[in-house]
Amino acid sequence: MSTGLVEQEDSTIDSPRISVVICTRNRADKIGAAVESVLANDHPSFDLTIIDQSDTEATKKEIDTVAAGDPRVFYHHVDEPGLSRAYNSGIRDSAGSLIAFTDDDCIAPKDWLERVEAAFDGDPDADLLYGPVVAKPTIASEGAVTPTLEIPRAERLSRRNGFRVIGMGANFAARRRLFGVVGGFDEILGGGGPLRSSQDFDLAYRTYRAGSVIILRPEVVMVHDGLREAEDWPAVLRNYGIGDGAFYSKHVRCGDMYALFLLIRQIYRHASRHLVKTVLRRRGPTDYLSGIFIGVRDGFKFRIDRRHKCYRAP
Repeated sequence: MSTGLVEQEDSTIDSPRISVVICTRNRADKIGAAVESVLANDHPSFDLTIIDQSDTEATKKEIDTVAAGDPRVFYHHVDEPGLSRAYNSGIRDSAGSLIAFTDDDCIAPKDWLERVEAAFDGDPDADLLYGPVVAKPTIASEGAVTPTLEIPRAERLSRRNGFRVIGMGANFAARRRLFGVVGGFDEILGGGGPLRSSQDFDLAYRTYRAGSVIILRPEVVMVHDGLREAEDWPAVLRNYGIGDGAFYSKHVRCGDMYALFLLIRQIYRHASRHLVKTVLRRRGPTDYLSGIFIGVRDGFKFRIDRRHKCYRAP
């Protein structure tokens, strides 16, 4: 895997302090609000790179309408699908020394980028940041849920401070230098890829293993307008499980015994919950748990780049 993900920063003289990256696919109804919210930020030095993997022109038309020639906006269409591939394109095609990521169904508060920059300025050793994700108030049908992430207090995750898998792709940021150390996102993992999800967990784990610092900051808030209906959840949970199983087992195959511990603990936790519910006759879905085993199995379909700890494309 090339580490050319950091080259843009070195070759750009007047690059912005922060580059925002939004990856989108067939969400013309959501992308306009997401772009508007980012462009409304108060930060004096940022740009926005949009990586579009849509099948139609609808998303581009919406972006053209909303951005209206704004020089801070850079649009790129990528034919080949895959969220990790889109992330890597966004990193290569942007220039800021800080890169802030959000989703096409999110609404950024006006102070989002100021808070991102302040968090990194306050911790020069930090290379990766996660902030909380809150749900946009909406009228939901029974069983519908908007995925969120709570971060109640500021924390540092590192070899010195300890580590746990946490984070959400709707709200994270990184120093560009991180990608020169750990490489890019694993393109076999992630939405639209063969192994479905967990590209963000995998990046965080590789960050930790590389000796870099991850910070959790409760003040760096993002609003999620991504309601998931009840009938969608089995597939969502299954995909989460597949990605997690594949992510953990990849590192186990590289001889990482801590990853094996994390995998066993994850299986134990979910199996125990299922057992308790069965005993109480409240049997719940096993989509996530079964997905883990599928992910472990399917991961063996791919070889591994052991230098960067990423799956190799067939």
